[in-house]
Amino acid sequence: MASREVSAMIKQGFISDPALSLSFCPSRTTLPRLCSPSSSPPPPPSESTRPCQNNPTLFEMMSEENLRGSKTMEESRRRTQRRIAKFLSELNSYSFKNGGLGPSDVRLTVVSIDGQRVSMDVHRRVLSEKSRFFADNLSQRREKGVSHTVEISECDDVEVYVETVVLMYCDDLKKRLIGENVTKVLALLQVSAAIMFDAGITSCLEYLEAVAWSEDEEEKVISHLSQLELHGSVPEVLQRVSSEPSTSSRSDGILMSLLGGVLQAKDDKARREMKTLISRLLREDSLDDDNPFDISKDTLYHLCHRCLSSLVLRLSDAIGTDDSKRDRGVLMAEIAREADNLQWIVDILVEKRMANDFVKLWADQRELAELHSKIPTMYRHEISRITAQLCIAIGRGNILVPRESRFSLLSTWLDALYEDFGWMRRAYKSVDKKLVEDGLSQTILTLSLRQQQVILLNWFDRFLNKGDDCPNIQRAFEVWWRRAFIRQYTDVEDGSQLQITVCGYPT
Repeated sequence: MASREVSAMIKQGFISDPALSLSFCPSRTTLPRLCSPSSSPPPPPSESTRPCQNNPTLFEMMSEENLRGSKTMEESRRRTQRRIAKFLSELNSYSFKNGGLGPSDVRLTVVSIDGQRVSMDVHRRVLSEKSRFFADNLSQRREKGVSHTVEISECDDVEVYVETVVLMYCDDLKKRLIGENVTKVLALLQVSAAIMFDAGITSCLEYLEAVAWSEDEEEKVISHLSQLELHGSVPEVLQRVSSEPSTSSRSDGILMSLLGGVLQAKDDKARREMKTLISRLLREDSLDDDNPFDISKDTLYHLCHRCLSSLVLRLSDAIGTDDSKRDRGVLMAEIAREADNLQWIVDILVEKRMANDFVKLWADQRELAELHSKIPTMYRHEISRITAQLCIAIGRGNILVPRESRFSLLSTWLDALYEDFGWMRRAYKSVDKKLVEDGLSQTILTLSLRQQQVILLNWFDRFLNKGDDCPNIQRAFEVWWRRAFIRQYTDVEDGSQLQITVCGYPT
């Protein structure tokens, strides 16, 4: 090939350029030498002529990663060696302070699973007095002036074994453990239990009983103590996470007190925070299949009846009170507060799949609905959010009730929802207009075709007059239209006429 063709192929990457293959790589420690021994080395390339490799190869990236991993392991090994050296120095210091011990007479070697060995010069008397394991193994070797060699092999953590031996020489173990973390103390406890170092076991348990745990540490503590099968102080350590078996009545009593306290709270900010907290905790309980704790249906419905009675009372006060004698802001806040409380309980009922009975209960609140229609919208619109809440849950399939209950719900409260929708949408950013409209549409479409017709024709007139202040349920209207006039499935007789007569929507 011509030199011009070869040069073009080199640029396109088909073949390598010999000059480029001899370039210096930063990962290497020496430059390649291609000259003969008698010749002088070529001058180093200048910065302008030295090729630059901006894109490392996969092999180079893997090499660098392995190098970093090796450096990390080496640094970890060095830190461990420094800590072990510190413990050995501390051991010599304890031996020096206790001059009555005399020269060491036991050579104790600890060997890890991967072969790391650490040897210590210790005293048989100390080991035998502090550890029943060493007392049993050294009892047959009582010759005076004879040094013994003891080796403990296949240790999980050599550093922890060395530190445990140091603890045997320490007079104040509790003080010695101050500042340690829970994980380290659990490891010391495990070794102390293995060699039957009773003072070490007691000190570690006292530490665990007194120090605070994180959630991760709590799991480790429970796991370790259950595996070690220790006795004595263990129940005291676990008292913060265990209690006597609770009965359902006792749990209900506690929950009734907590929920009732939230409903009656005087500080609105604290009430909102506690509502969020309790809802989250109850939701977590429902996700745990192994958790027998749960709130009873009777407790929740008892609170519902309390909220309903309070709402009736507040609305009655609003009707019978002269506006000039009562602060409108206070009156509106009281009604909104009680409605918000009921919404919260209904949310819990839906989450716990216990809301079926509430649909009928809410549909039966004709007295409340009548009072609702007699006070200004600005006072009452919060109540209509409960109806929207139920329609959303029914539309999603989270509430399963008979058709009669669904129709009765709309018969009692749909007019109020229409009237309050504009205020709901403007007053609360948390109200999702589309979510409410979709839920209402789905609920209407679960009724009989004749019931759909009555409701949707009434909506049609309202929407033309109210516009955005009325829920836009055109989707439900379209589905009903196709069902009624295009597909016309007439094989099933509709026996819902008697129900339609109870729905007195204005024309």
